[in-house]
Amino acid sequence: MRNIIAICKRELLSFFVSPIAYFVITGFTLLVGYFFFNYFSIFLRMQQMSQVIAMRGGQLPNLNQTVIEGVYQTMIVILVFLVPLLTMRIVAEEKRRGTFELLLTSPLSVSEIVLGKFLSLAVIIFVMLGISAIFPLLLIIYGSPEVAPIISGFVGVLLCTLGFASIGMAVSSFTENQIVAGVSSMVTLLLLYVIQAPAESLGGVGAEILRYLSPIDQMQGFVQGVVTLRSITYFVSMIVLGLFLSQRALDAHRWR
Repeated sequence: MRNIIAICKRELLSFFVSPIAYFVITGFTLLVGYFFFNYFSIFLRMQQMSQVIAMRGGQLPNLNQTVIEGVYQTMIVILVFLVPLLTMRIVAEEKRRGTFELLLTSPLSVSEIVLGKFLSLAVIIFVMLGISAIFPLLLIIYGSPEVAPIISGFVGVLLCTLGFASIGMAVSSFTENQIVAGVSSMVTLLLLYVIQAPAESLGGVGAEILRYLSPIDQMQGFVQGVVTLRSITYFVSMIVLGLFLSQRALDAHRWR
């Protein structure tokens, strides 16, 4: 455990010495803030028209559905593009500089290296999401939303982001070029994001498989306050798969 924490501290120092972490965290916070106030203004306009909507038999605006669900789903889209910026250099840049060989020749196991690097990503992700949590917190303080979907939705976004990070780190482990790693990670996460698109036309078992593989479909229960073992298993499996692929890639690099 001591070795894992040492690797984590080393990676965090590397992140915060360079401007990457600052740009990603700031950009994410600004984008989430923009969409939060945009969705909230839509909710206020709908509320002002609630009498007209009720007279026409329409559904009255709901704070959680309009604002919280919209913000959390938008956060996933933003993270598809920003997480690769964090993961693209996590292994690839060290390979390019030749410093990764020093790690491999040290008394550290590959598992400790992978877990240490992933833990550093998890810390940055938690800080990034923690700062953005101020926006739903404002609703809790000044509004009257359902609190359970806000908490469960945040947990869902956190698990989904950790899954994205593990996949991005796995991609970075297979290359020495951080630009290639970043673009490849982004394409992989985009494909994962839209994987459920052909489900309607496909139908049957194939459609069910595509929906299960979709992080958006798995997130739906979290943002509605319904946490299922199926969704938790999906995100944990994504994290484990990414870590396993990273370890296999680094094991292969060690024995070259």
